[in-house]
Amino acid sequence: MTLIENVILSIVEGITEFLPVSSTGHLIMFQKWLNINDANIDTYIISIQFGAILAVVGLYFKRFFNKNWLAFYTKLLIGFIPAAVLGLLFDDFLETLLGSGVVVGIMLIAVGVLLYFIEDIFKPGTKTVDSMTWKDSLIIGFAQTIAMIPGTSRSAATIGGALGCKLSLKESTEFSFFLAIPTLTAASFYKVFKNWETLSATNISDIALGNVLSFFTALLAVKFFIQMVQKRGFKFFAIYRIIVGSAFLLTLYL
Repeated sequence: MTLIENVILSIVEGITEFLPVSSTGHLIMFQKWLNINDANIDTYIISIQFGAILAVVGLYFKRFFNKNWLAFYTKLLIGFIPAAVLGLLFDDFLETLLGSGVVVGIMLIAVGVLLYFIEDIFKPGTKTVDSMTWKDSLIIGFAQTIAMIPGTSRSAATIGGALGCKLSLKESTEFSFFLAIPTLTAASFYKVFKNWETLSATNISDIALGNVLSFFTALLAVKFFIQMVQKRGFKFFAIYRIIVGSAFLLTLYL
């Protein structure tokens, strides 16, 4: 992987990680468009998510150390468990999906259609992260597992699950950010640990730089997303997904 390719992929990761457009799907698209054939590209794609996660920790630092920290962390743990269990059970199968551009394109379009109507299907409620129940956390956690299919979007899945549990639009979005921390941190470290023996010094330096760049771009993307959702909802992102997914499928067959 060249320096320019690393910069492009890292910026794409940072921008898309918390938007409901599928960061993994975008990274796979750009990998194919740039014709990157690195043997450890799957490890790279998963691992640079950690930098984006640190951006959320930085932006919401006080939230992790407030007076209700025990209940807050318990809800995150409960929400994390479904993805942890299913991720380990189906790891090999999920790795094969990472190489499928067709799956990415189809899921971008399909979830885009669903996202367009999501606020009509699941009317936002008034619950907050503090008032939601542990049962709500588990439901959102299972919703998150749908995003194991590349092109789905972890953010879209968890926000949809949270809206279904009657959280408000803002609180649904923020809980999606918070739940990303244990989920993507575990995925990043597991992927590196699993493939450590095959990683070269160059691979490790690429991952390190990718995390730094994704951290800074994610800082900007999170602030943009919160403002965008509060003003316009999800329809913009839905239309974007449908257009990009369709264009990507066309490039695969032209």
